[in-house]
Amino acid sequence: MRDSYGGYRARLIEQLRSNGISDLAVLRAFGETQRHLFVPDALRHRAYEDVSLPIGMGQTISQPTTQARFLQALAFKGDERVLEIGTGSGYQTALLTHLVEQVLSIERIPDLARAARRALQAAGIHAATVMIGDGTLGWKPLAPYDAILVSAVSPSVPAPLPAQLADGGCLIIPIQDGERQELRRLVRNGNDIVHHSMGAATFVPLIGVHGYGDQTAP
Repeated sequence: MRDSYGGYRARLIEQLRSNGISDLAVLRAFGETQRHLFVPDALRHRAYEDVSLPIGMGQTISQPTTQARFLQALAFKGDERVLEIGTGSGYQTALLTHLVEQVLSIERIPDLARAARRALQAAGIHAATVMIGDGTLGWKPLAPYDAILVSAVSPSVPAPLPAQLADGGCLIIPIQDGERQELRRLVRNGNDIVHHSMGAATFVPLIGVHGYGDQTAP
């Protein structure tokens, strides 16, 4: 079938370049992933704008530049096993399949997880597993992971996640810091975890045992 959105993706890639994204593999992933399949039908005309969009149930599909910053910071080689916390629409899950060998994604909202599976199937992507559960617990059976990406803001780093990183592995997570959110990159170096700031961020709250739990999130 003819892809009528190819030109829109090309413009999005130019926007990503202008925002400092230079990793060719990341740009190629955005060029090959059909974002319009991961947004509600009523918003398909905005699918390739560099903005976050609502996907229902109080959740959003993140701004492409933010997702590209995630992926570029991880500098994937292609043979990694990645854990994604917060499948959401499934769009970032799809991007990851173009960059790594194995993707496991956890979504706490069953309806979102099922919708993400349908969107991934529609996009012809079968190299990802979407599970329903509490992502703040991680997923020990397949640990350690070369990277863990958390797509929601947490009051602190969920304790199980750094322990599930491989040596040299990276965890990227937004943390609530007072009234602002900060995107952080944690790298495991033996028994040490080194923290790096990646600047300001805007994400929905991370709900779970090691996130906001039953508390009122910001």
